[in-house]
Amino acid sequence: MSATRTPEPGSPEPGSAADVVRAWDARADRYLDLFRHELDGKPFDRAALAEFAARVGPGGRIVDAGCGPCGHVAALLASHGLDVLGIDLSPRCIRLARLEQPAIDFEVMDQRLITADAFGGPIDGLVSYYSLHDQPKRLLSTTFAAWAAVIRPGGRLLVVAKAGTSDGVVDDPLGSGIRVYWAEYTEAELAAAAEGADFSVDTIAARDAYDDEIDARRIALSAVRT
Repeated sequence: MSATRTPEPGSPEPGSAADVVRAWDARADRYLDLFRHELDGKPFDRAALAEFAARVGPGGRIVDAGCGPCGHVAALLASHGLDVLGIDLSPRCIRLARLEQPAIDFEVMDQRLITADAFGGPIDGLVSYYSLHDQPKRLLSTTFAAWAAVIRPGGRLLVVAKAGTSDGVVDDPLGSGIRVYWAEYTEAELAAAAEGADFSVDTIAARDAYDDEIDARRIALSAVRT
């Protein structure tokens, strides 16, 4: 799938930060209705997040990058004793997440532009739970580099993504009726981006889609900042 498309006059460049805001502000409420309890039926995902939390350790300061409107990943990580900040480009997602998870902090922030100063110094870990699908694959290495810049040496990274080769504009798989940017990744692409940003990959695990999910394999990459 091609990532190139001439945007309509007045519309943001596909896959840009402004385009992410457009898409997620429009479908945040629908996503919340569909996925606020999704982790209840996903033992693989819960186990990956629990393992990340255990490796970070109680009290670790971590970021849920691209937290979305549910804040459910941030809530699960907080339940394992982590100090969690959820960030998202979409103001609508952040407003909804704050209502859903009032005990957790959420801020409007671009995960590609984050700095350690924004968190009061280097953090202990970062989780990207399906946050890479809205951006062109050519930005993958710079996104990993931005994460590496805010994670302390020895800190942890967990990336969960859908497997595949798509990289372009599609009809929203969530059925919102809008056009959205959609990128998928291979295990090799994720590993190369991690290693290029000074992460050491511990494990890459994969699972098939559950019955109620989009039909694509899921990849979970676990790494440590070197």
